[in-house]
Amino acid sequence: MLFGYFLTVTQTPQKVTEFITSLGLSPIGALVLIMLMYLVLGCLMDAMAMVILTVPIIFPAVTALGFDPIWFGVIIVMTVELGLIHPPVGMNVFVIKTVVQDVSFSTIFYGVIPFVITDILRLAILIAFPVIATWLPGRM
Repeated sequence: MLFGYFLTVTQTPQKVTEFITSLGLSPIGALVLIMLMYLVLGCLMDAMAMVILTVPIIFPAVTALGFDPIWFGVIIVMTVELGLIHPPVGMNVFVIKTVVQDVSFSTIFYGVIPFVITDILRLAILIAFPVIATWLPGRM
């Protein structure tokens, strides 16, 4: 409640929306910029904290760019999870290291690379074909 009050008083979502739309990027370019932000934050923060702190600020800009809210939610969840396994920090890699102590970090990071590549491909497919994420909810 306090965070929502702070965002209202400071008008942060409105200012972020104005900033993103004033960059002159296409909607896809702005989306890529937002996704890069989530990748970087994924190296530093927990997934739930990242979503709770950033979505109230980013969401008005996303709706102003004309993206579907459900589709954006799917994209953000996938990007956040990609950030949690993405080298060089990848917080979930450290979780794996504590569970399997006899395996080196380099081995774990090499093992994560195929998942990073396939996650990037899945994100590209979802960006190219948003109906994949919106078809089933549209039938309800």
